[in-house]
Formats: sequence, structure tokens, C-alpha cells
Amino acid sequence: MKTVLFVCSRNRLRSPTAEQVFADWPGLETASAGLAPDAEEAVTSELVEWADLIFVMEKRHRAALQRRFRRHLGGARVVCLDIPDDYAFMDPALVAILQQRVPRFF
Repeated sequence: MKTVLFVCSRNRLRSPTAEQVFADWPGLETASAGLAPDAEEAVTSELVEWADLIFVMEKRHRAALQRRFRRHLGGARVVCLDIPDDYAFMDPALVAILQQRVPRFF
């Protein structure tokens, strides 16, 4: 089973959408978290260590993740999806972008 973590700023729109979109895919276990202090679910060292593959929504998320959790990343691959914070939770346009960009990494 591949463990996949989706990361955005506040874990309210983009990363929870991604978690939900891919939650039922066979062979995947998904989670989501945010890097901001007021995130619904904050990124922790345990989550980072748990993940085989980490998707961040913006380059600044990758930089923050590497700065704050470098020693916990281990062999996890970190992929930036370049998705701006312009979408609502489960926005059909966001879902379409995720379905287009994410599966090639599984």
C-alpha cells in the first residue's frame, strides 16, 4: 500500500479535496494536512515520516516542508502540483486538475 500525503496552507480546500478524490483508489492510503499555524490538520513529523509520496500545492509549500521537516522526509518523494489557492472544496475544476496531474506519480 502506498501512503500519500497532500499538503497545502490551511488544509481546508485543496489538500482535503485531493485526499477525498484519491481516498478510494486501490493501493493508496491518503491523508492531508496544512503548513499554516491555523491549519485544520497540521503537518507533523509523524505524517511526513508516514508518507511515501507527498504532494504540495505550491513551491512555497515544498520549501517550507523541506525547511521544517527535512530530517523526517527520508525517502519520500515531494511533488509540487502548482495549484494556486483559487478553488473551493471539491470544486469541479480543482478535481479535474488533480485527476489530470496526480495519477502519473502512482
